This record gives sequence, C-alpha cells and structure tokens, in this order.
Amino acid sequence: MRNILVPTDFSENCNKAAHLGIEMAKLYNSEIHFLHLMKTPVDWVKLDKEKEKRYPETLKQIGKAKSALRELEKTAEREGLKCRRFLQFDAGQGDILDHSTHYHHDFIITGSSGTKGVIREITGSNVEQIVRKANAPVIVVKDEEVNFPFKNIVFVSNFEEDITDAFKKVISITNKCDARIHLLRINTETDFNSIELGLDPIENMLQNFPELKNYSMAVYNEPSVETGINTFVEQQPTDLIAMVTHGKTGFLSLFSKSIAEGVTNHSTLPVMTIHI
Repeated sequence: MRNILVPTDFSENCNKAAHLGIEMAKLYNSEIHFLHLMKTPVDWVKLDKEKEKRYPETLKQIGKAKSALRELEKTAEREGLKCRRFLQFDAGQGDILDHSTHYHHDFIITGSSGTKGVIREITGSNVEQIVRKANAPVIVVKDEEVNFPFKNIVFVSNFEEDITDAFKKVISITNKCDARIHLLRINTETDFNSIELGLDPIENMLQNFPELKNYSMAVYNEPSVETGINTFVEQQPTDLIAMVTHGKTGFLSLFSKSIAEGVTNHSTLPVMTIHI
C-alpha cells in the first residue's frame, strides 16, 4: 500500500477517518494524502486576486480549510509520515474519484455521519459515489469509535465467484493487525440451504490460502444480506465489516452496488468495500 487518500469535510467522523488513515499509513509505511473538496460560487481557479475579494465568505472558508488541512498534515508528519494536502475547488465539476485516479491511490478512507437516509456528502462528493465507483478499496468510518488495530474482521461474500484478489487485500490488513477473520456467507430467502452446503464454497476458497489459520466460518439464513450482517455483529465482536461488490443487478448479485451502499449507509461500524 503505497499511498492512502483521506477525503475530509473536517466533521467528527471524517476526523476519525483521518486518524485511522494515519494509523494504517504507519503500519504500511505509506504516504497519506488529505483532500478537501470545497464548493465555490464560481470557478475559483480562474479568478484573479482582485475578483476573489468579491467573495469574502468564500475567502474565509478557504482560510479555515487550509488551516484544518495543515493541522492534519502536521499530525501525520509528527508520526513520521510523508504527507500531502489538497484543497480542490468545485464549481460543480470537482470529483474526488478523478483526484484519486490521477494520484493512483491504493486505498481510500473517509467518514460519513448518520445511519439513515442518503449517505451524506463530503462537501461536493457523495460517499455513496465513492463506494459505488472507486477502483481502490474504500473504508467508510461511521458513528462507532474505531478500534484499531482491528482485532475482529468479518469478510462477507457468497464465496462462489473468484474473490482471490479481494481476499488478499483483507488478509493483508488482517496480518498487519494480527486480527481474526470471520468468513460469513448469507443465504437469503431465495437460496436458503443447509449450513453444511453453505460452508462448502468457503472451504473451497480457503484451499487457496493454506497459510491462513486464525479464522472462523459462518453461514446464516436470513431475509437479507444486511439483516444477516446485523445478526452476526450482534453476536460476535466486530471491528470492521469487509465485503466485495460489483456492478451486477438482481438477487444473484449478493454483493451488488446497492447492497454495499446499503450496508455502508446503515452500519455504525467501519465498512470496507472492494470491487471485483
């Protein structure tokens, strides 16, 4: 993991995400980038100094944002990390995903507040869009306090597709944190089967990872994926929910974009999504 992007609007949950980003960057010896996307009434980069004075409130907001970014940078530098900060102006065109693609980030960590309704915006870029479209793995930090290093990670999949690359990313974090990984398959009402049959695809996948020792396996028959995840975290200590997602639609797409967005939106725990 060479570099980590932390988009922030300086809210409480985004600040928790920044702290998590710093801690993960320390584990991986990664560079960390902080990005604030600011909405502006006009295309700010095209204004000269005289015209900027026509927008005193925007100038004040810019000053506050620069100061907050500098504080995050100083925090990272005190931990011995290489850090960059970006203030990007958005007059309706800016996009965190474009920024991430340009800088080839290996990981995105951000915060979102609220567990009902639409995932909130990070000043111009919706967290939902990041979860849906980012090529890099994404961790969204929510209302729960982040327990890091993670000690219990639940990895949710149907285990019937080739998820090798995605699972390697989760194992990397598991190994760095010395965590236990819980492999969870959820059968919904359309594909209820015996627990034994549900374990078969998990065991088949594990044949590719003979070095993995600290794990558990579980299969739940539940009305929905979200219900199954909620049931699991009520019964087991969980620090991070990790799930694969892709763009297919319909119930066979157990981890479609909409399901990943729903889990990310409603869970109070940090949620990690990995596209396959």
